[in-house]
Amino acid sequence: MLSPKKVKHRKVFTGKNRGTAHRGSSIAFGEYALKATTRGNMTAQQIEAARIAINRKIKRGGTVWIRVFPAKPVTKKPAETRMGKGKGSPEFWVCPVKPGKILYELGGVDEELAVRALTLAGNKLPFRTKVISKRSTL
Repeated sequence: MLSPKKVKHRKVFTGKNRGTAHRGSSIAFGEYALKATTRGNMTAQQIEAARIAINRKIKRGGTVWIRVFPAKPVTKKPAETRMGKGKGSPEFWVCPVKPGKILYELGGVDEELAVRALTLAGNKLPFRTKVISKRSTL
């Protein structure tokens, strides 16, 4: 699973996930992309599950670029623990996603296969996505 090698702070505030994505909102590497249309958190396991779905569908035919990285720790307290005694320990890593963010890019495959692979990957994610193209809007 993806996770940072080193972080400045072990635990971070929850924060707010407001607004739309400006950085990372256009296709930079491939010809087809999976774009988020709603907001949410993408865990490292979900990033990996969607990547595997794309690779299995295209049968190693094209190139896949992952444009997200889980750099935010999510903490949890153990089950059946009383209130207080501080914040829980980091359990997993997430990437906060805003609407408009490009998640995956795909190149070197035909349009039909790219749309099917990216749609399959979008089904693995906890928010709505759409497939876009560099040439035309799908």
